[in-house]
Amino acid sequence: MLTNVRAELIKTFRRPAVWLLFGIACLLDITFTYLIPYAGLSGNVDGPTSNRGLASMLPPSFIGNSLGGMPIFVGALALIFGVLVIGTEYASTTWKTVLAQGPSRAAVYGAKLGASAIGALILTASLFAVSAASSAVVATLKDQPMHWPGFSDLATGFGAGWLIATMWTTLGVALAVALRGLALPIGLGLVWMLVVQNLLAGIAAPLIDWIAQMQKWLPGPNAGSLALSLGANPDSPGVGALVSSGRATLMLAAYLVAFAVVGGWLLIRRDIRE
Repeated sequence: MLTNVRAELIKTFRRPAVWLLFGIACLLDITFTYLIPYAGLSGNVDGPTSNRGLASMLPPSFIGNSLGGMPIFVGALALIFGVLVIGTEYASTTWKTVLAQGPSRAAVYGAKLGASAIGALILTASLFAVSAASSAVVATLKDQPMHWPGFSDLATGFGAGWLIATMWTTLGVALAVALRGLALPIGLGLVWMLVVQNLLAGIAAPLIDWIAQMQKWLPGPNAGSLALSLGANPDSPGVGALVSSGRATLMLAAYLVAFAVVGGWLLIRRDIRE
């Protein structure tokens, strides 16, 4: 299994698109969490993020800043990464070649899940690194003390970020297997995350009670609740206190397992059609 995971990691991270996704995620984090609020703090920009204040950009807040984009925008990039890990085999018609090398479908699928989880780990670490560096720069420019969160808070926040990113990545894997492709899973996943989730939360939930209750069982709102409990800005898209942090953690873990099981079952049970 370790050999298979290593092979999947080499294959995955040789794709420029993967590094582009991770770079875009870090750029989004820096731009909307630090650059624009800092410009607003300096009086150069008027808008909803201009009044966030200096405290939200300093080191004590960097954990929440690292998690703020994961419920929607960074989560969407993680989903695309998950689709790339396994959907490329369909798009490139290489499934028969991969399986002819000897590993079973279950072994190959497990290796791809392992590569996806490691990729989500790298994505989370990158976001935390750029947030920490940006916080340090802001503190230096504004001559503020650097009081960093404790190790336990950092470990909890990092674990939560990895859980959210891995859950979205595994959803991408499941979509790629279910739809046997690359473009359609990405398209449908992005429509759900960027459009349907926002419409449900912003339009339908305030008007229809059962939709408001249904929100508490969906992955996006649970990710937003967990991010908020760890300091994410409540004005960030998708971030809100719908459920407790404990319930959100359990729900996200359950979704992660469910997506992984569904994708594996479909891959093992169905014929490989190219």
